[in-house]
Amino acid sequence: MREASPKTIYLKDYQPPEYLVDAVDLFFELDPHSTRVTSRLKLRHDPAVEDRRSVLTLDGERLEVESVKLNGRMLREGEYCASETGLVIHAVPDRPFELEIVNRLSPEANTALEGLYLSNGMFCTQCEPHGFRRITYYIDRPDVMSLFTTTVVADKSRYPVLLSNGNPVARGELRNGRHWVKWEDPFKKPCYLFALVAGQLACREDRFVTASGREIALRIYVEPHDLDKCDHAMQSLKHAMRWDEEHFGREYDLDLYMIVAVSHFNMGAMENKGLNIFNTKFVLARPDTATDADYEHIEGVIGHEYFHNWTGNRITCRDWFQLSLKEGLTVFRDQEFSASRSSPAVKRIEDVNLLRTRQFAEDAGPLAHPVRPESYIEINNFYTLTVYEKGGEVVRMIQTLVGPEGFRKGMDLYFDRHDGQAVTCDDFVRCMEDANAIDLSQFRLWYSQAGTPELRLDPVYDAGTRTLRLSVRQSCPPTPGQPVKQPLHIPLALGLLARDGRELPLRLAGEAEAGPTTRVLHVRAAEQVFEFLDVPERPVVSALRGFSAPVGLKMERSAEELAFLFIHDTDAFNRWDAGQSLMVQVMLGLIERIRAGENPQSLDPNLIGTFRTLLAQPAADLSYQALLLGLPSEDYVASLMSVADPDAIHRARQTVRKTLATALAEDFLRLYREHHAAETGGLEPAERNRRRLKNACLGFIAELETPESYDLCVRQFREARTMTDQIAALGAIVNSAHPDKADCLESFYARWREEALVIDKWFGLQASCHLPGTLEKVKALTAHPDFDLRNPNRVRSLIGAFSQANPVNFHAADGSGYEFLGDQIVALDAINPQVAARMLGALTQWRRYDQGRQQAMRRQLQRIAGLDGVSKDVYEVVVKSLA
Repeated sequence: MREASPKTIYLKDYQPPEYLVDAVDLFFELDPHSTRVTSRLKLRHDPAVEDRRSVLTLDGERLEVESVKLNGRMLREGEYCASETGLVIHAVPDRPFELEIVNRLSPEANTALEGLYLSNGMFCTQCEPHGFRRITYYIDRPDVMSLFTTTVVADKSRYPVLLSNGNPVARGELRNGRHWVKWEDPFKKPCYLFALVAGQLACREDRFVTASGREIALRIYVEPHDLDKCDHAMQSLKHAMRWDEEHFGREYDLDLYMIVAVSHFNMGAMENKGLNIFNTKFVLARPDTATDADYEHIEGVIGHEYFHNWTGNRITCRDWFQLSLKEGLTVFRDQEFSASRSSPAVKRIEDVNLLRTRQFAEDAGPLAHPVRPESYIEINNFYTLTVYEKGGEVVRMIQTLVGPEGFRKGMDLYFDRHDGQAVTCDDFVRCMEDANAIDLSQFRLWYSQAGTPELRLDPVYDAGTRTLRLSVRQSCPPTPGQPVKQPLHIPLALGLLARDGRELPLRLAGEAEAGPTTRVLHVRAAEQVFEFLDVPERPVVSALRGFSAPVGLKMERSAEELAFLFIHDTDAFNRWDAGQSLMVQVMLGLIERIRAGENPQSLDPNLIGTFRTLLAQPAADLSYQALLLGLPSEDYVASLMSVADPDAIHRARQTVRKTLATALAEDFLRLYREHHAAETGGLEPAERNRRRLKNACLGFIAELETPESYDLCVRQFREARTMTDQIAALGAIVNSAHPDKADCLESFYARWREEALVIDKWFGLQASCHLPGTLEKVKALTAHPDFDLRNPNRVRSLIGAFSQANPVNFHAADGSGYEFLGDQIVALDAINPQVAARMLGALTQWRRYDQGRQQAMRRQLQRIAGLDGVSKDVYEVVVKSLA
């Protein structure tokens, strides 16, 4: 156990920095074992701070000081003090001064992948949030913005490419085969946006001409063998640049935009000014090595990091509590971009599905926190779905309240007012208020209040007065530190359907005439009543259209009503959601019967009937049709139960899948053959949509476990023109008793063993297999020559897939899955605490399960908490989980 608890940082304690850094001149002499960094800082007192001390404190971790100079004078050891957390200069001038620090560090020993480290022999950096302090001593906080100049020196044969932020302004050759490049960034930035890359890299080049006629050089750097996998990333970048110009009036501001793909990376990507560093997973794509989903994710992440140039770089966070200022806003922007590039309905449903399955669970657990947290021990732990995805939903609600034109006005004001500044979430909301003459005071609670609100709707129809009276009640359960919640301002989009499926015009009490068929109701009180007039018949209520607010919705609905909405609702999200609700209703009924010792085989005829109708109807959007056929995940069903029963949930879900597959076998086979026959291997949206529906049908066909279904799967696996089709077939084979399973897995590995991202998929498919014996297989795979605990992608593909995408095996009643994860976290914490803390998430929801599972999960948490030298990252998650 730690000797002392790590310090908690509070938002309420924020103070401006005592010193500002006007300019930074960095000089790197790269060496894998011992890199030498010379940092020259121009500092001055912050005029906003009245209490001026003569002591300067700089942040620094795992650094070795060689020398310190103040205004050119070498300081003696007694004039400064270096520790494990920083460097203190005991007496600095009251006027502006210069400080030169020379320090050394070991990139080779940096397995945490924060600061300067090595990835396959290539130097790269990750400085957000606190990685820069592992490079050199600095005031490592986002509200200290400075002009950076960087010179990089290295052996030319080993590191021919030397990159940093901004524009290259000089270069040259040195003795002993070394060379150097000097980079200058003309825009002030916080140190978390600093980047450096050096290695043997190939470059894919292109150009982009802005709306004003400026030509931008575009470069994507990858390892040489990956050069043929960059085309999609480059096109995605160009699409994102054009979209941001057209939708937000934002042009790129440098003459050069660079992306570097690295194989060892803790996150998806990083928006460093002018030099984005990406996980290879979100850059590299070729039809035979990447799935359609990979292509979509690459485009979305490329867009996200590019959009950060304005919402994150030009305007950044005042402090890390404001993380959603840049991340939530940019998530909203990348969602809108991706929707414009594909099916808006499918994109919206996928985003909401992630939110309801995982972020709602975060809100309901011991680590629940507001979009703008009030405190943290380790900020790495707050790169969460709440900050990102829920933060994006909060921004979306603002657009719903002010309208698209009003939102654009607010964004224009935000850019004009705060360009070049480090600001807060309140500053962003204030711009929306000022641009639209609207009061969002109550709405601000979305930033400060944790938990998922719940809306309860109770419609009462009076045929005599042709009035629908809709009672709405909102509530929010207690969360850690917030036992009592205030009512929120919730936009509730709603429509009414006649029994023949027609949309009814809506007229609210007090209005002279009916308005549009979808209305946004402003729910502000704990209890509120809305009256709709001139309603000709008892309607079917279509509530929370487009998922207009990140809330749980409670409303009494029969299976017949849900089936009606599943077929007739004109709102794409609500139609899908009605189907999900119908399937959940059926599954919960099966779970009750399973727990009572029954062996249920039959399903509600409403569900089979609606599926038969869906399969028979021609669909304009095949990807959307495939989503309509998808069953709710086991995790989502578990979140709706007071005590989750993983075994019963899995059995109930499998019963639904097998029963639907059996009852509608001919329909699934007909659709599969129709769309498989048209397969060309193309990447156009129509082709991707066709594959999505085809493979959804294949998944149901595979449930039959017949010689014919086995043959269909193995033929698609062996003859596939795309990785999408090959992975879909192999996934079906792995989750079955297919006699060729071992041969298929072996042949897949043999073919793709040199493609790291494809082998990640190979690990992931086996780890997520729902059949018995999977844990033993996963344990064996940890000893596979291609498994590397130091590689975050490989950890996520095996350990993450087992613990987060395989509930029935991970939650084995004997606790073996928990013990396995505990072992891996103990090993990981000594290598990469950030990844270890992320893996811990699977144990934090222990309160949702039965007493036996609770005890087994708690044992692992307590075991990890008792480790000597446990990291801050893991310590915070464990302690809060056990509280």
